[in-house]
Amino acid sequence: MRTKAVLTVVISLLGSVPSTAQVSIPGTVSPSSVQQAQPITPAQTSAPDAFNGSAMVDKLVPDVIHLTILDAIDRGLKHNLGLLLSQQQTQAARAQYRRNLSALLPNVSAGVSDSVNQINLAAFGIPTPVTLSSPVVGPFGLFQTQASMSATVMDFRALNEIRAATENERTANLSLQDARELVVLAVGNQYLLALAEAALVDTTQAQLNTAQAIFQQAQDMKKAGVSPAIDVLRAQVQMQAQQQQVLAARNQFAQQKMRLARAIGLPVSQQFELTDKVPYAPLPDLNLEEALARAYQRRPEYLAAVSRVRSAELEVKAAKGEGLPTVQINGQYGVNGPSQANAEQVYGLSGGINIPVFQGGKVKADVALAETNLRQNKMQLEDLHNRVELEVRSSWLDVKTSDDQVAVARQSIGLAAEQLKEAQDRFGAGVAGSLEVVQAQEAVANANETFIQALYTNNVAKLSLAHALGVAEQQTKAFLGGK
Repeated sequence: MRTKAVLTVVISLLGSVPSTAQVSIPGTVSPSSVQQAQPITPAQTSAPDAFNGSAMVDKLVPDVIHLTILDAIDRGLKHNLGLLLSQQQTQAARAQYRRNLSALLPNVSAGVSDSVNQINLAAFGIPTPVTLSSPVVGPFGLFQTQASMSATVMDFRALNEIRAATENERTANLSLQDARELVVLAVGNQYLLALAEAALVDTTQAQLNTAQAIFQQAQDMKKAGVSPAIDVLRAQVQMQAQQQQVLAARNQFAQQKMRLARAIGLPVSQQFELTDKVPYAPLPDLNLEEALARAYQRRPEYLAAVSRVRSAELEVKAAKGEGLPTVQINGQYGVNGPSQANAEQVYGLSGGINIPVFQGGKVKADVALAETNLRQNKMQLEDLHNRVELEVRSSWLDVKTSDDQVAVARQSIGLAAEQLKEAQDRFGAGVAGSLEVVQAQEAVANANETFIQALYTNNVAKLSLAHALGVAEQQTKAFLGGK
């Protein structure tokens, strides 16, 4: 009986030692390992050139692809590098939220062990029973299986960190929406640039055709003896200058198409045609004050800044919570005994309050850092509030001004064409030289280039206004004059 009592004491001592074959349940994180979530900022999202590149490139196809501006934007939203990098930041913010949440969720572990032991009672300070000739007991078996659970019932620091991580995740989602707006702006700009280059190719080719006709006319008049050789030479020089302009315009158009392909995930060697023409439509009447109010309600970049301020406020509360008591409970349940057949149920349950008394000024320092971060975020929010108004008003003025520029440029084209026709008639009648015709050709060229530039500026201003209002993805077609 005494031997059995001694064995019972030994088993109880061994039962207090943690099992050597514990299995932790995945997904549990120790509260001490949780770090504060960092807000996602646009600067972290992507490099400056990221929105002009693509992370995934489609396979080269032999056919010629017909591409509208909406098709290009849709491809950009699937392949653009800046957007895909922003999506990864969103995943990181979601993972940080789950990590912070684990600090308040129960941590559960389970283990099972089966061992054979022989021990020296004297090593544990247990006197040798009189019935035993030696302090060495054993060998005897020990089977043990148990589950352990620990949970934080109250921790203001962890609770506010979870709330801050929730705001950070919202910030990341809003930054992702802003990245989509930037993709629309970047791809739309690249497409409009390509359209402008295509229009420049057409107008330089038309000017070349006119120069060739004038050169032929000068040769015919020289043969008839009504025009000097200098007129033929001047017309030939103008024709060759136009040929160089055509070659340069075609080269720029080809390179711009490659830049567009890179931004939307097409191979740069892929053959494609731009099916849209340069769009133009007057901007519908816009109440600027109402537009500003909608911009503050819908623009993802501004809403993300508001969310960052909220997150910073919660981080201040979390830092202050480091000095408050925490409540935690722990429990174990299992069976143990000399063998599996003879195992009995055992359990333990405990709870406690941890009251910070002295932390060497850590709480005060953490609060000061969190408050500094909060002040910085508030300053950035105020600056962004003013910048949103500046961008909306500036884009609106750009649209209005470029509308007037388009109207003036269109009239200039008509006047320059009429001037060229009269110069050609005067040259054909022998009352003027070819210099007047060359000057008229230059006026036509300048008028066409100015008109193309005005159209491009007008459409980019509309895209910029849509982005400033936070509706670029939803209303690009409407802003560019679509149905």
